[in-house]
Order: sequence, then C-alpha cells, then structure tokens
Amino acid sequence: MQASRRSFLTSTALGAAAAPLTAASANRVLGANDRIRLGLIGCGGMGGGDLRDALRAGNTQCVALCDVDTTRMEKTQQRIGAQAGQKADLTTQDFRRVLDRSDIDAVIVATPDHWHAIPTVEACKAGKDVYVEKPLAITVWEGRQMVKAARKYDRVVQMGTQQRSGSHYLAAKEYLDSGKLGRVRLVRCWAYLDWKGETPPLPDGPAPRHVDYDMWLGPAPKRSFNENRFHFSFRWYWAYSGGLMTDWGAHMIDIANWYMGIKAPTSAMSVGGKFAYPRDAMEAPDTQQVLYEFPGFSMMWEHALGVGRGPADREHGVLLHGEKGVLVIDRAGWEVYPETDRIDKRVREFKAAGLPRQAYRADREDMHLDHVKNFLDCMRTRKKPRSDVEIGHDSMIGCHLGNAAVRTGRRVYWDVENERVVDDPEAEAIMYKREYRKPWKLEV
Repeated sequence: MQASRRSFLTSTALGAAAAPLTAASANRVLGANDRIRLGLIGCGGMGGGDLRDALRAGNTQCVALCDVDTTRMEKTQQRIGAQAGQKADLTTQDFRRVLDRSDIDAVIVATPDHWHAIPTVEACKAGKDVYVEKPLAITVWEGRQMVKAARKYDRVVQMGTQQRSGSHYLAAKEYLDSGKLGRVRLVRCWAYLDWKGETPPLPDGPAPRHVDYDMWLGPAPKRSFNENRFHFSFRWYWAYSGGLMTDWGAHMIDIANWYMGIKAPTSAMSVGGKFAYPRDAMEAPDTQQVLYEFPGFSMMWEHALGVGRGPADREHGVLLHGEKGVLVIDRAGWEVYPETDRIDKRVREFKAAGLPRQAYRADREDMHLDHVKNFLDCMRTRKKPRSDVEIGHDSMIGCHLGNAAVRTGRRVYWDVENERVVDDPEAEAIMYKREYRKPWKLEV
C-alpha cells in the first residue's frame, strides 16, 4: 500500500489501540539476561527461517509480523505459536507500523530484494538493529546508504550470508592464511541449480485480494500484477533483483572477497543469456560467465539453471587455485587437491600433500543458527557482526558489476575507492543508482 497520509495515520492509531506501546526505548542497552524483542518484515521462506532461528537462540520474543500478503503472516503466526508458544501482537502490511513500535529492539528484513534498503535505513533511524537478507541491495548506491545509516545511528546490521559463521569455512580460511596453498592466481565461484527449470509465461491479471500489491511494488516502477514476478520468482526480473548473479553471487563472491582480502574488482566482462530456456518469462540470464580483474589475480563467476554439475562436480562453491594446491569449498565441506610439477616429460610430482574432504557436520552444528546468534550476541556487545553491512556491501559490488557487463555487452571498469563506474553512463545507470517511484525516498 502506497498509503495516503490520512490512511497511514489512521492505521497506526488503530494499531496502537490494539497493541499499546511500552515505555521502553528501542535504544535501550541490552544486558545479558534481557529478552530481545523482534519484528519480522517479510514472512516468506527466508524470513520464516531467520525468525525460527532467532527464537531457537533463546531469550527472544517476536512482537510484530509484517507482510503485504496476509496469508503469509497468518501462517507465520501459527508457526511461532507452535514453535515457541508466542504470538505477535502486531500484524500489518505496512513496515512503518513495525518501526513505530518503541518496544522493538531489532527487525529482520526478508522482503523482496528491491525492498531491502528503505526498511533497513528507516529501522536504523528508528534506533533498531537489523538482520537483512542477501543480496544487501539492488544497486551500489543503496548499499552505501545502508552502510551510512548503520554508522550514523550506531546500529548493528548483519547480512544473511551464513557461510561466514560456518566452522568449516573458518577452518578453510585458516588453511589459506597459513600459506600452504601458496600464492593464489585464480579464483572461481559458481552456482548450478538443477532444481530451477523453465518459467512459462503467464498473462498479467489482478493481484490476490489478500495482497497489497502497490506496497509490494513500493519504489519499483508501476506494473501490472503477474504471478511470475511475485514472491519467489521476483528474483529473475531486473526491477526487483539481479537474477542468479545476485541471488547466489551474494554468497559465493562474499567468500572469495573474504578469503582473498579484497573489496571489489577493477573491471568485469561477461557473456550469457537465456540459453537453456530461450522462450521463458525470465529477464535475467539462465546461463552466465563473468571474468573479473583484480590486482595480482583473476576471478570467474559462472551460473546455470536446469543443470547441477558445476566446477569440481559441485552445485555451488568457491575454488582457489594456488601454486601448491587447489582449495575447493561449498556448504557441505572443503578439500585441497595438490598441484603438480613436472620432473621431466614422463614424471609428474605433487607439490604438496593436499587434504581430504573436511565435511560440514550438520548433525553437530547449524551455520544459519550460528549466524543469527552472532547477530543477537552483537546486539548485546555492540561489536560488528561477522557479515557486517559494509562487508555485505562490498560483496555485492562484484555482482552488480557482472550484471552491468552482461547487460551492456562490454567490459565495465570500476573505481574501487570512489565506488563509481568509469566512463560508462549506461552501466552506471544499471548498477549504481535507480530512480524510485514516488513518494518513496531513501534518506539517511
């Protein structure tokens, strides 16, 4: 709902009558035994999972639920009742009513991607910490405003890239830092998803009566409702997201950034298209490769829908090719293959011992739960979380650059320090900043 001033004030007043605000401030200092009070903005799959683990972490309470789709709110309300014996006392289709609550300490932002920036910035301004799903934002400018808001209002803002809290990702980082792999010259990141097939075209039609579709569009251009551009499938359309490049690139490129200690590439060139399903309804490529330039090494991103055997025969992952070995890691574990050396044309030696598969033990740990716990812990200590908003911002630059390169069909150069595209207005318009539909604004 792009609510009028009158209707918004009326709905807020009604909400206040139904659920009185407490005298507690959202800026209160949390002690070790204080219960953290949460609001969920976006009750879809990831939002439900984030809230589930926040409640599993203990000493937390869900105070408010928000979604433009009332059926999703109702299902989430039922789940938290069954899981934690709790009931949110505010349910609303307008996220601003959640931010108005002075008894909420933090919000989870798990909306469609084009709706990440405004609620995050407004939550920071309202004195609330934020756990925001990936990708952080759909443009570089949005991401930088989110960083500015977190710093200006001294907020803890964590992006939902849970690999940063996985023990085997931490162990592989230690191995890399030990120097056993030698100098890394090539990094590969990928996602091959065999479960995602064709998206058959569907006609536009009326939005479901239980959905506030104008609010769903928010700052995005006005467009008729279509089931293909709604809920999960929004990610395949440029107005709302960036395809698989941002959906999974946010995860894997983040690991590459972390391991290599870098912020962003200096250029990118890309090829790709709708090669698997040329007549389907998606806008983003179902197949894409990106070649990135960094000082001292190069990096590749590749993705494909409808097939699952990516590099190293893995659905997703990151590969670091060093002088002495090749480290391969995904969510299931990691290993090191020793590199080879030639004594002569007939004899090949290994340069290092290598390392067999180090499996992620899902029966012993839960990296997503640990990532949510890290956010909650940082709310108490006021330390930066593992996927601090600036880390998330940096990891998204390569994703946006890859999409700008494939959409323009040329190499796009990036000024790392000043965060601007170099001499390419078309690429800049794609990845740096977009116009918002009135009356929505992003102001820190």
